Amino acid sequence: MTNQQVQLNIRFKAKPGKKEEFRKELSSLIEEMSSEKAFISAIVSDDLDQPDDLIIYETWQGTRDSWLAEEFIKPYRKNYEGTLGDLIVDRSVSWLQPNREWGSHITNAY
Repeated sequence: MTNQQVQLNIRFKAKPGKKEEFRKELSSLIEEMSSEKAFISAIVSDDLDQPDDLIIYETWQGTRDSWLAEEFIKPYRKNYEGTLGDLIVDRSVSWLQPNREWGSHITNAY
């Protein structure tokens, strides 16, 4: 396994009245993906200024290409993706590569 890491910062805007239902679906996804060999961590946060928004910050061993080739194709992700149309209005994804870290040792960039 490569020593590289990739992080996904994903912002979701839930449909009105659907945030808690979406949070449950997202939590189920995280439970599944947390058993993957390349998984390092995930943090879900509420945006204090955008009450319908949830943000997940994931750290994975590997690269964007390896994540897309190995993780995105998992059957449980297909099921999850199928629920999103009823629960969210929008999703934006930022792909990040850690290069320095303070205060924890989640990444290998310290």
